[in-house]
Amino acid sequence: MLKPSSGEALMIVRLALTVLFCMSGLDAALATPARIIILRHGEKATAYKLCDIGRERAEALTTIYLGRGAAKSLFANGEAPAAILAITLHTLELASPPAASWGEPLTLYSVLPDKDADEDEKAELLNRRTQEAAHDVMTGPRYAGKTVVMVWEHKHIANKKLEDTFPGEAVTLRQLLKLDELHGVPEKWPSGTYDYFWIAEYGNQGSDVPTRFSMVKQEFGAPYDAVPSNDWDQPNGLEPESGCDLKGAQD
Repeated sequence: MLKPSSGEALMIVRLALTVLFCMSGLDAALATPARIIILRHGEKATAYKLCDIGRERAEALTTIYLGRGAAKSLFANGEAPAAILAITLHTLELASPPAASWGEPLTLYSVLPDKDADEDEKAELLNRRTQEAAHDVMTGPRYAGKTVVMVWEHKHIANKKLEDTFPGEAVTLRQLLKLDELHGVPEKWPSGTYDYFWIAEYGNQGSDVPTRFSMVKQEFGAPYDAVPSNDWDQPNGLEPESGCDLKGAQD
């Protein structure tokens, strides 16, 4: 049996290492989180800040669902979120209290209000940052097998009209996280609905398609009775005296 020369042996070693690195890279690329919790920002006053009810929702979410020691925590015993992500000032304001309760920084894919930008420019910037965030969540080793929270803008969670405006390009979390491949996932997040979680679970190793999807209604009770808890796509009951932007809620 002929033995390979030293040069041939070196080539074989390099080839084996290349295959190993490629396989490792593939594994990393498919190392998805165990769960992704998606929610919308709170009710807003202006393009720059939440109204009082929106800020109260942020406090309620921290106390009841998302903060350390929450009464009805969405995290398993002993589990902490691997990251809490936000994209705009509204989402940053809602996500900050729960992140602070864990003593962890927010991960911000920042898009700031720009009064000089037209609607197409605003949408394209949100598209790009949403794509970047989804890519990082679905391929980042630090998120593999863990729970990630994404506090996002409703049109970039799910909006069929926006998706049709950019054909051939995934621009919403519904598309980017492969939720559109599951039955029963809404095609649009309603403009007046602030009080739901979308929870995507990824149980198949090597697949980036969720194995389970659920919608969980935010229900707080006292002392947060003023925070709307309307059913999906039903009126939230806010009045002009609330100080919230009711017109903007229809955007």
